[in-house]
Amino acid sequence: MSEWSRRRLITTGLAGTASVSGLAVAAHLANQYGLVPPDSSGIYGPGTTLTYASQRMLTRHSLAREFSPGEISKAPFAKLRPFKSGEFDRLRAGGFADWRVQVEGMVARPSAIRLGELKSLPSRTQVTQLACEEGWSFIAEWTGVQLSRVLSLVEAVPGARYVVYYSLQPNWWHSIDMADAMHPQTLLVHGMNGGELPFGHGGPLRLSIPRQLGYKSVKFVTRMVVTDSLERFRKGGNYSWYAGI
Repeated sequence: MSEWSRRRLITTGLAGTASVSGLAVAAHLANQYGLVPPDSSGIYGPGTTLTYASQRMLTRHSLAREFSPGEISKAPFAKLRPFKSGEFDRLRAGGFADWRVQVEGMVARPSAIRLGELKSLPSRTQVTQLACEEGWSFIAEWTGVQLSRVLSLVEAVPGARYVVYYSLQPNWWHSIDMADAMHPQTLLVHGMNGGELPFGHGGPLRLSIPRQLGYKSVKFVTRMVVTDSLERFRKGGNYSWYAGI
């Protein structure tokens, strides 16, 4: 059976069980194929699982829309909240030469990668939309390193399922599955609209995940953990784990 035929069979089965016999059967089918999200428990679990599994099968390799430079939003893009931190001020005073991203967990080569090293890697520039869960959005040109390239450098091991990433800002973190982590449009961004990434937008380094709502694109990234389970990572925030758009 071809990969496309297998996907059609699974998605047809998911849709059929959801419409005929309920979400619990769809969740069971998704579990057989490893398509159960980490927040699948509770009263909304089966529906959450159905959403995640269906989108993963149908859009695993799809691209977010890319725009022309003429469609870039005019400033101000959004309400920019100031970030006050002694550690941030220290790093900023040194031109962010000491800014590092620690990558650990299920990798063969745990590394602390300097910002300058990231900037020296081949980069990708794309004009995509950041859509906030609160209703606003803007289009910008983002330049950065594909997260897949970083994961290749540290040699993420087979069996890894998620990447958890942390901000310099306290209590600000999130996670994605490997499908989004390895997607070509998922970037560790260091540039915006032809210049350096502004502080208000997470400079000097943030994630850009245009296939997910804005709360997944965490600012001021300093640490990543590659893992096969999210059980030991506390849950935070008021939004669903999967934020596909």
